[in-house]
Amino acid sequence: MSELRSAQWFAGTDRNAYIHRAWMRRGNTDDTLDGKRPQIAIANTASDLTPCNMHLGEVAEAVKRGVWESGGVPYNLPVVSLGETQVKPTAMLWRNMAAMAMEEMFRANPIDGLVLLGGCDKTIPALLMAAASVNLPAIVVPGGPMLTGHFRGEALGCGTDVWRLSEEVRGGTISSQQFRDSESSMIRSKGHCNTMGTASTMAVVAEALGMTIPGFAGTPAPDSRLLSLSQETGRLIVDLIAADRRPSDIMTRKAFLNAIIAVAAVGGSTNAVVHLLAIAGRVGVRLTLDDFDEAGRDVPLLLNLQPSGHFLMDDLYRAGGLLAALSEISDLLHPDPITVTGKPLVSYLGNSPVYDDTVILPRDKPLMEHAGIAVLRGNLAPDGAIIKPSAATPALLQHRGPAVVFDSIEDMRARLDDPDLEITADSVLVLRGCGPRGYPGMPEVGNMPLPRTLLEQGVRDMVRISDARMSGTAYGTVILHVAPEAAAGGPLGLVRTGDVIELDVEARTLRMMVSDDELAARLASPESVAAFAAPDRGWAKLYVEHVMQADTGADLDFLVGSSGDGVARESH
Repeated sequence: MSELRSAQWFAGTDRNAYIHRAWMRRGNTDDTLDGKRPQIAIANTASDLTPCNMHLGEVAEAVKRGVWESGGVPYNLPVVSLGETQVKPTAMLWRNMAAMAMEEMFRANPIDGLVLLGGCDKTIPALLMAAASVNLPAIVVPGGPMLTGHFRGEALGCGTDVWRLSEEVRGGTISSQQFRDSESSMIRSKGHCNTMGTASTMAVVAEALGMTIPGFAGTPAPDSRLLSLSQETGRLIVDLIAADRRPSDIMTRKAFLNAIIAVAAVGGSTNAVVHLLAIAGRVGVRLTLDDFDEAGRDVPLLLNLQPSGHFLMDDLYRAGGLLAALSEISDLLHPDPITVTGKPLVSYLGNSPVYDDTVILPRDKPLMEHAGIAVLRGNLAPDGAIIKPSAATPALLQHRGPAVVFDSIEDMRARLDDPDLEITADSVLVLRGCGPRGYPGMPEVGNMPLPRTLLEQGVRDMVRISDARMSGTAYGTVILHVAPEAAAGGPLGLVRTGDVIELDVEARTLRMMVSDDELAARLASPESVAAFAAPDRGWAKLYVEHVMQADTGADLDFLVGSSGDGVARESH
């Protein structure tokens, strides 16, 4: 092993080394601070206000045991935590801030390696972005999904059944009291959402990228094996430092392509697109929207999980887990990318049997033949938009209908249930002013509720288009991430109620049937697009001034790339 990075702090006899060692002597022995034992930061996103990550303190203790066992010195490092269900206006506003703060703390401290504890939607992406930029040896510990709750004998999928039941209330098929009664059954245990939402998807992404111990993703949070794997991770990070195996060695372009294939096979969240693009930008890998379409287009959907299917995450674990699912499509995966263990991901797929083929479907009987996230282009989305075909209504994947335009979330909520609103099941709901800059933060509102009048008629899906995102637990024929967004001058801001919009997912097109001359005339004198006033201070001001568009990952322009782990100046 070459000289440890932490030796720059702890080795030597000068005054600075004295200070660094002396202030850490709070139970540490001489040999833990001699510059020869690797110092491990456990980047911990536990927070009582991030309900899905509340248990990560216990997980951190298991990691610590593994680090001590292998001769390392572990430290708990609390980092910015984002609770998807709690923070307003949207957790996405602070993903980049969390990643920036994490990166700076990783670089500033006497750290040789990192164990990254995440779970809730934005925590694993932020941790991976930070780890990629500082490029110290690192491993992800995914916090795991909660166990399945039940209401009146039926399993409840977190998020997915919230969207479903809330629409049934508005449609008059269940009462408000029944909806409220289900609330106490939704969250059964510690852990993140139990559907294949964004949290589960990002655990899959971390494993497919090679950044977890193979077989870890999807381990339920209450399962004792989560703590065993966490302890094993603590041991492994010491080996990673000895081997000098870094995120840039693991997260190669082919690893990102494997992650895209895995997302398609599991029916993963559309949010994986903006997160993978941002992580790739930090590690210096060229990744584009076209890669998602090309790599994922012909991948079959094998997991029968909500929101695309029926079952939930603890069913997946029981049925064999992620490795069993990937073993069905091992021939589609690139064989070269390694994992944190130093071995290729594909080398772990040979002995991963499927124990329940109603959950993990056979390759020749998939839930959907071509399940990858589709990238749409046309005069409505010149830089691209995306749709998740597996969560959409097949009959709506080719559709033509008149637009009903809302200039903001507030406008949509004020008018959607107006009985005088001219709308039919063939209409196309258009929501703008909700992109990275326009909101700001790009909230999860793309899966707009349907008008009450149509719900009462039995309508349960419509084509919806926006520059927003949607929850990974959501479903419907929802077109998202339209780029450029309306607030950045994108043509979404030129759409008017009544304009005919044409969607053809097979052809990968999204167009408004308006002539170029008419669009040019509108551009010269566009209708105003309602948006929040530009922030005048703090993070929101910095964000709006520097955020990039969804098609490149919505990172800040000055954060793209890596600064490494070097610290240029001495501190004392």
